[in-house]
Amino acid sequence: MEYTVFLDRDGVINKDSSEYIKDPSEFAFIPNSPEAIALLTKNGFNVIVITNQSLIGRHMATPDKLQAIFEKMKKGVKKAGGEIKDIFFCPHVPEDKCFCRKPMPGLIFDANKKYPIDLAQSCMVGDSAKDIECARNAGCSKAVLVKTGNGKTAQADLRKKGITPDHIASDLYEAACWIIKSVKF
Repeated sequence: MEYTVFLDRDGVINKDSSEYIKDPSEFAFIPNSPEAIALLTKNGFNVIVITNQSLIGRHMATPDKLQAIFEKMKKGVKKAGGEIKDIFFCPHVPEDKCFCRKPMPGLIFDANKKYPIDLAQSCMVGDSAKDIECARNAGCSKAVLVKTGNGKTAQADLRKKGITPDHIASDLYEAACWIIKSVKF
């Protein structure tokens, strides 16, 4: 069974923006994130992106524009030697109270329907409390918080909720190294 690593996008793979990433020109990788995904890929991990993208529900970007942003991300990761197996996103705004918006586990469950994923052999990496909560809600065996993006705020939020990530990493590259060392196939 292959181990799956779920990654949040904004604040983990690319620099986040309070104005949202609405165009490929606004997408910028966090240093070493493509190399981190390449490291996971080369070590036999499947990488799937799980991301809330309410800019669609807010009518700030079209689905085609979002796909163009995803394509830029996938090309940059491929250039570094990595592969993103798939991307699952929630287009809804928080007020929709949908099952796919993190911290709800719907996106991970959708990935699990499409691929033979053993959630007990999976890990979620994110920069927010809702990413870590999503991992716990879905039954992922590990949840890693990165300090990039909203990571520092997330630590306080998680403490208040009594939720502890399995590891806190400075960035995705450090998280990838920890995952590779800690996971036994």
